[in-house]
Amino acid sequence: MTLESVADRYAVIGNPIEHSKSPQVHALFAQQTGQAMQYERLLAPIDRFAERVHGFIAQGGRGANVTVPFKLEAFALAQALTPRAQAAGAVNTLSFSAEGIKGDNTDGMGLVRDITRNAGVPLRDRSVLLLGAGGAARGVILPLIEAHIAGLVIANRTQSRAMELAQQFSHSDVPVSSAAFEQLDQPFDVIINATSASLDAALPPLPDGVFGPQTLAYDMMYGAQPTIFMQHAVGHGAKVRDGLGMLIEQAAESFFVWRGVRPDTAPVYQWLRGQL
Repeated sequence: MTLESVADRYAVIGNPIEHSKSPQVHALFAQQTGQAMQYERLLAPIDRFAERVHGFIAQGGRGANVTVPFKLEAFALAQALTPRAQAAGAVNTLSFSAEGIKGDNTDGMGLVRDITRNAGVPLRDRSVLLLGAGGAARGVILPLIEAHIAGLVIANRTQSRAMELAQQFSHSDVPVSSAAFEQLDQPFDVIINATSASLDAALPPLPDGVFGPQTLAYDMMYGAQPTIFMQHAVGHGAKVRDGLGMLIEQAAESFFVWRGVRPDTAPVYQWLRGQL
């Protein structure tokens, strides 16, 4: 009997999907923790995501990660949602059982773990500026609040979207507000770039005064070289980090959701960094 015949099946579903490093990451997690599982890439046609998921379940699938452009469809497909998935309004982790399809979102936890554990920057009682008001931003707000930050300011090119997003978390014990970029007139402890501007080598129109010598400027994007946002932040005296650690940590959180075991992310981070 081969490993494949007894291993639990997992996958990452997206379109496109060929670029995904998730199979290698989860294979390293499984090897490290002694878990019998196999993990594959699944390409879903743009208009047939639900069909692809149900087909994978019928083939014995136990869970799946979901990447662009299907996180909203995964949210709609799930029959039960975790609080962090509800807060995010999107799902990146699906679990399949006799009870049905459960949706979770591990992105925000991945961000918080990378900042606090890997970068060694505490979030408790720290002021945080979140750039962007799209899905990437929304997915990290609840975990940031649960990390007991002092306050969160959301800034976006379209301020009405930032205001709408802030209002959704107005019930929180942590103050959550919105601001136009030109209204930002103080340094923040942590600045998180959740926009896609770095993909286009563009910068959010940030005033220089938001950066201080103790600021951590975190870009969710990553690459072989520092992003333009990171380069700009360094030029203003800030410490910087890209989103590769967030990618690994959100995968580790998915692994924990499925297997109940938390892998050591450090060697996987080092391996993936070497692949860039």
